[in-house]
Amino acid sequence: MKTLKSRVIATALIATGVWTTSTIAQTSVDSTKLTTAPTTAAAAKDMSDGEVRKIDKDNKKITLKHGAIKNLDMPGMTMVFQVKDASLLDRLEVGNKVKFVAENLNGAIVVTALQAAK
Repeated sequence: MKTLKSRVIATALIATGVWTTSTIAQTSVDSTKLTTAPTTAAAAKDMSDGEVRKIDKDNKKITLKHGAIKNLDMPGMTMVFQVKDASLLDRLEVGNKVKFVAENLNGAIVVTALQAAK
């Protein structure tokens, strides 16, 4: 019974978009709780490539020309992103190549991780 309940909860989370397909594979479901802690390898795999076009530290925004964002099923384009933490912008300049993670947080596409590309 508890296993069925866990499956129903997991299905509901998937249907509402709380879980994405990338977190499903990394999620362990037991009869009492659900966890969605991604592994370091999984987080690195979800990083997208981009190039900084504009930085707006005052408004916590960055414009990136980016490749496909697989976890959001988004093709490459140039767009403005909100950043979760303004300190992510501190060491960047226009023209820098970056790797980043973007997530859909409450209907807004937000950059949650950002680093200079090697």
